[in-house]
Amino acid sequence: IACFVMYLFAEFDDAANLLAANPDATTISIDEPVEVPKNQHSRLQEPGREEDDELLGTDDSDKTELLAGQKKSAPFWTFEYYQTFFDVDTYQVLDRIKGSVFPVPGKNFVRLYIRSNPDLYGPFWICATLVFTIAVSGNLSNFFIHLGKPTYHYVPEFRKVSIAATTIYAYAWLVPLALWGFLMWRNTKVMNIVSYSFLEIVCVYGYSLFIYIPTAILWIIPQKVVRWVLMVFSLCLSGSVLVMTFWPAVRDDNRRIAVATVATVLLLHALLAVGCLAYFFDAPELEIPAPIIPAHNATTVITKSH
Repeated sequence: IACFVMYLFAEFDDAANLLAANPDATTISIDEPVEVPKNQHSRLQEPGREEDDELLGTDDSDKTELLAGQKKSAPFWTFEYYQTFFDVDTYQVLDRIKGSVFPVPGKNFVRLYIRSNPDLYGPFWICATLVFTIAVSGNLSNFFIHLGKPTYHYVPEFRKVSIAATTIYAYAWLVPLALWGFLMWRNTKVMNIVSYSFLEIVCVYGYSLFIYIPTAILWIIPQKVVRWVLMVFSLCLSGSVLVMTFWPAVRDDNRRIAVATVATVLLLHALLAVGCLAYFFDAPELEIPAPIIPAHNATTVITKSH
């Protein structure tokens, strides 16, 4: 112990001699925080992102989300792989439904609601609900229109369920598939185009169809003018979600191609709405009159021949 104490005093004497020889020397205390050069914080003090970065995301955010998606990925033949597509809660689904019914101008639906966790739960059940809503409402509409007519006999048309399911699910899957392939192809031609994933596009189309569920219920009203006004209103709401989502992704492309792409998206969306209204609600019914049984009031005279 005595040797150790003598060693400490020797060290203190050497430090005192050095300070005496160089009074301007800088000393560092272990209790003092080490200053960080200001140039290291310069990247954190950059001005705000541009409008495109807010709508479509930056490379850093995309890489972070990609890495996050890779962490929860699994082989496609396992149940865990498909479980990730339904990993949403009720609040997320309701929030995305609100975003599709009340679109905010200048806000990208994918960037604002979908990109953090795209799902198939909402689109699947929205399409299933819309199928049965259109089929049942179409049958009720025809019933109320012809109610009271003696020549009309109500017969439920169950085939409308299969027709509605084929139409809606084909639209909700084939159109996003074609659009995804087109964006991937244009991305090889123009580097500035941002390509959405197939799952993100399916989410956009699936949630955009929600507005047609209450609209199909109101289509029971036996007034053509009211029906077409409701259809145009729903088309404007759901179409605006598609336009605000896909226009920022294609506007850096050739002007004609960008306008033609958005116009095609709106045209297909309008054809779905007009086709459902015209076929399931405004289709003319063939009224088969009841058979007329002739009355035989004349007496039959039977003569006998001899």
